[in-house]
Amino acid sequence: MQRLYDFLRRHPMWVDGSWAVVLLGISVVGGASGGFGPPAVAVPLALLLCLVVALRRRMPEKMLLLATAVGVAQLITDVEMGPHDFAMLVIVYTVAAEGARWASRFALAAGLCAAPVAHLRWPSDQMSVAAGIAATVFMTVPFALAWVLGDSIRTRRAYFAQLEERAARLEREREAQSKVAVAAERARIARELHDVVAHNVSVMVVQADGAAYVLDAAPDQAKKALETISSTGRQALAEMRRLLGVLRTGEHEEGGEYVPQPDVQQIEDLVEQCRGHGLPVDFKVEGTPRPLPSGVELTAYRIVQEALTNTRKHGGPNAGASVRLVYFDDGLGLLVEDDGKGAPHELYEEGGFDGQGHGLIGMRERVGMVGGTLDAGPRPGGGFRISALLPLKPAN
Repeated sequence: MQRLYDFLRRHPMWVDGSWAVVLLGISVVGGASGGFGPPAVAVPLALLLCLVVALRRRMPEKMLLLATAVGVAQLITDVEMGPHDFAMLVIVYTVAAEGARWASRFALAAGLCAAPVAHLRWPSDQMSVAAGIAATVFMTVPFALAWVLGDSIRTRRAYFAQLEERAARLEREREAQSKVAVAAERARIARELHDVVAHNVSVMVVQADGAAYVLDAAPDQAKKALETISSTGRQALAEMRRLLGVLRTGEHEEGGEYVPQPDVQQIEDLVEQCRGHGLPVDFKVEGTPRPLPSGVELTAYRIVQEALTNTRKHGGPNAGASVRLVYFDDGLGLLVEDDGKGAPHELYEEGGFDGQGHGLIGMRERVGMVGGTLDAGPRPGGGFRISALLPLKPAN
């Protein structure tokens, strides 16, 4: 039965044609016996009304006009109502459901007028006036119901079409949002790579220069510097492998080394690493430490990492730094300062520490993503100061 139902849905013209043949057979049998009028007139009119049923879906407006013309011909030729007039009820429903608006209104008016006109054309002598009015109303009701049902189907189809259009629009918006998210993720990865490379490579360069300087005079110190270069390089490779792994789709390197996102707790390890590389760093935590959103923790870590890296690169000899973490009720405060004098040709510019505009710009982007504020600039007497406030919830 399901296959038959699916077949009929795929071939609606076959269904209409079958009903038209059945209606034609009934009408021809009645018209041949002269029950509705002269057979020479009744049969062609019945044939035309059956044609209306067969072609009602393909050309509803034209079939409505054809049915109206046949009805007028019945009145003129005195062919009484018969089974073939059921086609008028069908075309009223079809036009209300699928036809143009003017045709729908015309079908409603014609359907409401059909029964009264037929009663006036073929009055019954055996009915009283009240009975005739009741019969007319009774015959008008099916036309009204057919039009109401068809118009309801039209409204329902329009509603479902609107839902489909809305779903398609939402799908397009979802795809656009996905593209934006991909672009944002790539920008985040670029910032992560900048921080990883800038920090670790600068450490490796400083240690390599130191190792070359003391290689002959202090081999042990040179060996220690080379070990630091090795460990720093491994750490940089691990972080870069993690970041680049985000760009892969369904691919995981066998035996790949992945590390978690840095957080506030690892800032102390970062400070110890800088101390081991020869940069004195004073580190203090104020307030009660507590878990923070991952975005806030990563931003705090990267700001401290960038600031200490640039202190090492631009602070000059004998530079020192201090790092303060302050836990507030509604956020996390950061204060990173150094007392470096810098080389004579190196200036701290507003665009960034390295004169390329990437240091502070990257910091501001990170802080802006979590809804925080950043203040950075030279200190009186030399050095640089970075102050950031990272709220727990981004500002609306």
